[in-house]
Amino acid sequence: MTELPPLESSVLPAGIRSRFVRDINGLDVHLLEAGYEDGGRPCILLLHGFPELAYSWRHVMAPLAAAGFHVVAPDQRGYGRTTGWDPDYDGDVRSFRLLNLVRDVLGLVSALGHREVAAVVGHDFGSPVAAWCALVRPDVFRSVVLMSAPFAGPPALPLGTAHAAQRQAASGTDIHEALAKLSRPRKHYQWYYSTRAANADMHGCPQGVHAFLRAYYHHKSADWPGNRPFRLASWTAAELAKMPTYYIMDLDKDMAATVAPEMPSPAAIAACRWLPDRELAVYSNEYVRTGFQGGLQWYRCRTQGIDTAELQVFSGGAIEVPSLFIAGSSDWGIYQVPGSIERMQDTACTRLRGVHLIAGAGHWVQQEQPERVSDLLLGFLQQEAGT
Repeated sequence: MTELPPLESSVLPAGIRSRFVRDINGLDVHLLEAGYEDGGRPCILLLHGFPELAYSWRHVMAPLAAAGFHVVAPDQRGYGRTTGWDPDYDGDVRSFRLLNLVRDVLGLVSALGHREVAAVVGHDFGSPVAAWCALVRPDVFRSVVLMSAPFAGPPALPLGTAHAAQRQAASGTDIHEALAKLSRPRKHYQWYYSTRAANADMHGCPQGVHAFLRAYYHHKSADWPGNRPFRLASWTAAELAKMPTYYIMDLDKDMAATVAPEMPSPAAIAACRWLPDRELAVYSNEYVRTGFQGGLQWYRCRTQGIDTAELQVFSGGAIEVPSLFIAGSSDWGIYQVPGSIERMQDTACTRLRGVHLIAGAGHWVQQEQPERVSDLLLGFLQQEAGT
């Protein structure tokens, strides 16, 4: 990839700079940074999800820095202006394993001169990265905040199978077969994102990347009136199909075609205060240049079980550092895996300080309601500093 300049200061809020840190686990990492003027500040690390960037944290960085923190938000492996990752569908997908993403983060923290991080905060697919940071290196990541995606714990190892009289055959219908057989045939978005076609479908979509992202962000936000999430009873086709089509897609549609009918009107776009078009252009310009495959590789590691075996080393483990969960009350991500939020509360996070569902926010909670998110983060950090 061609060497890139930092983001122009004109697109960044006051007090935030863009720069690069070289040679981090094979990457040249682009990051946004606030509170960098003087040394000795405790670090807060902010990890974005898909299809996002470090830029997704722009509205919460300054308030955290004003409270005395060194605030760092990288473009993660596969995203934005970070380079050194393999963009080929047939390339090194294993480099996108969760523990290698943790290694990226750990290397960045060390390069920045920090021996520990006051809080690692992850949103969407950044949430499991943050969770694994806290689980495997609690000595470095002293607390964790998970947003939009609950952490249900490490994948379990089968228990007691050596004592079974005979191995029982797997029962039940494959979930993908069952979704396809519904009266309205459907498919799961994560498995769609794992297909070879997904990147080209979005990158080369008829409406263009900018319009695709506008519709996608709108569809998953509190601005879309259909986002009224509720708990699902089970991981079955009939239950999963109750979710919107950005999660359980129509079988014959790609993601660009799925969100296109939900494109907001010009008046609605002009009235969108949390994502005006000039800010959306930062995302669309980056994705026009990079495509989406880098982020899609993360989904392939999950759906193809590429890192399951090494994560099972931690089977039965839990996050022992103080933790917090934040999401929008209109975010279906809370419930997309039935039982996950309950397992997070019951066993996966032993020192969970609270679960906050913010009114007026959908999936993009730190962008839709940044003031409320900033207040919750600072309250959590201040509480832990006083204990």
